[in-house]
Amino acid sequence: MEKLNQKHAAEDLISLPSKKAKKTEETGCDTKDPRIPSGEKLEILGGGEAISSVANRVVEEGDSSCVSEEKKGFVFEADVAEDKGARQTMEDVSVVLPDASLDFPGKLRCGHFAIYDGHGGRLAAEFAKKHLHINVLSSGLPRELMDVKVAKKAILDGFRKTDELLLQESVSGGWQDGATAVCVWIIDQKVFIANIGDAKAVLARSSSTEESGNHTEACTPLKAIVLTREHKAIYPQERSRIQKSGGVVSSNGRLQGRLEVSRAFGDRQFKKFGVIATPDIHAFELTERENFMILGCDGLWEVFGPSDAVGFVQKLLKEGLPVSTISRRLVKEAVKERRCKDNCTAIVIVFKRG
Repeated sequence: MEKLNQKHAAEDLISLPSKKAKKTEETGCDTKDPRIPSGEKLEILGGGEAISSVANRVVEEGDSSCVSEEKKGFVFEADVAEDKGARQTMEDVSVVLPDASLDFPGKLRCGHFAIYDGHGGRLAAEFAKKHLHINVLSSGLPRELMDVKVAKKAILDGFRKTDELLLQESVSGGWQDGATAVCVWIIDQKVFIANIGDAKAVLARSSSTEESGNHTEACTPLKAIVLTREHKAIYPQERSRIQKSGGVVSSNGRLQGRLEVSRAFGDRQFKKFGVIATPDIHAFELTERENFMILGCDGLWEVFGPSDAVGFVQKLLKEGLPVSTISRRLVKEAVKERRCKDNCTAIVIVFKRG
């Protein structure tokens, strides 16, 4: 991903709380926040040293293909696909860890999935892939007893530690790469999503329990719920922080006329101007209504709308295709048919009753 190229600006759903509720493509329902269906509670929060042997396992195991994990009646399968698109190089990296306990075993199931979308190179993305999950675990991600506040604090601390270490590494290495991120942790029956930048996570949810659990058979369209908030310099909340830090948002909507995103790992040269690595964190409980999730870098979402992507995946699930094939079809459609010009990476996570 090249964040220094001009891209179209999207509406900031969070920083405009006074905007009238309206029916949106993302949710298909009326709500003050277009990401949140009426009557449903979504939890949003904005905001140790990495263990080398375990960190290496994150890199090695993060390349695994379609897998499943079961506990308390739920099974999830996930796989990733990627394509460099029209770019000369591939700057996205991904993590698929259905069993992400590593050296932190516990009673609670732990799965981890992430996409890191690099700009200016892929060094920051690779660093985050290697260190973030380890730092979140070592910061106290619950392993024995679920505590949502403790989990969110561990994720926040993990992002902070990772960025601090990354900045130190970039100084010594003489590089200035940056990376956006969308990350998921599945802890027992709770799903946590954290993001910085413009990568997105979209949830496919049945409108009622009667329609749930049949994503491979049902004809009824699933609701597409955007679980992340884009962080771009042009948005009021982000612009305010940047201006208070002495930064300037140019007429092209970019920080110092160059950087489009306002939150990212790395980007050492822009940190003094208000670029931060503090994620927005969202949490929800797994029920029979949750069908699947799609994680994607901005390249995917430039050519797919949320409901469009959910419908595409739902159709392939109905055909009985495995998750590995579905993720590849999704990326192929984005790049070959819809002419995505950016790097394109997608992770599809399917939830089923065991």
